[in-house]
Amino acid sequence: MKKRIIFATGNENKMIEIREIFADLDYDICSMKEAGIAVEVEENGSTFEENAMLKAKAIAEQCQDIVLADDSGLEIDYLNKEPGIYSARYLGHDTSYTYKNEKILEKLAGVPDDKRTARFVCAIAAVFPDGHTMVKRATIEGRIGHEIAGENGFGYDPIFYVPEYGCTTAQLTPEQKNAISHRGKALRFIREELEKQAK
Repeated sequence: MKKRIIFATGNENKMIEIREIFADLDYDICSMKEAGIAVEVEENGSTFEENAMLKAKAIAEQCQDIVLADDSGLEIDYLNKEPGIYSARYLGHDTSYTYKNEKILEKLAGVPDDKRTARFVCAIAAVFPDGHTMVKRATIEGRIGHEIAGENGFGYDPIFYVPEYGCTTAQLTPEQKNAISHRGKALRFIREELEKQAK
């Protein structure tokens, strides 16, 4: 029987990314829902790392599998690194990302490109059945575009412009995005650890 990795998310878009990056590893990749785990975790940490670890430890108490949890968000330098760890609940818990993206563009109206620097941050925490833990952090640097563009991404992707590609992360193909994204990089760091342990 394959070992399981449970990823502490209900976000289907994240699960697609994770399965693509872990595709050839000999693990069953399950979401919390698929594993039948329903735990509400209060993300009251002050950093991405703390929030990721809070989630991973809470889920690990419910199973004997490897548990991964991420906390990720957008930091905009001009807005004092807002929305940061509050990215998911920025401007209200049930606010659509279309609205959030429009509001951010309004806040940056007239701000020149060199002051629109931003990054996506992702911290992924892992809790192993033997109790040991680790956290890996990764970022992708870019800037906030001047308009909403692209259909491929989710969240803040349509306003996050990557100069090297000349487009937003929502305009990249899934393969391109996984190669450079904050979550893609952090997942590959975790993957390296899993491969070491499997040897």
